Amino acid sequence: MGELSERDRAVLALEGRQWRTAGAKERAIREELGLSPTRYYQVLNALLDREEALAHAPVLVNRLRRVREARRGAR
Repeated sequence: MGELSERDRAVLALEGRQWRTAGAKERAIREELGLSPTRYYQVLNALLDREEALAHAPVLVNRLRRVREARRGAR
């Protein structure tokens, strides 16, 4: 099992935060991570499949996996 990069940990930390205003998350993605929102969600989706991410933030990763599966089932 490999380790998460600093960027991977930052993506998980950002995803775990609460957002008060519309657009605040997208602004933080650009300013803090230097990623476009589209690329951010690609990285996040890939992280959800990694055991290292699950070990690092189990509650967050399991919640996001459930949300992802619910959305896939709704299609």
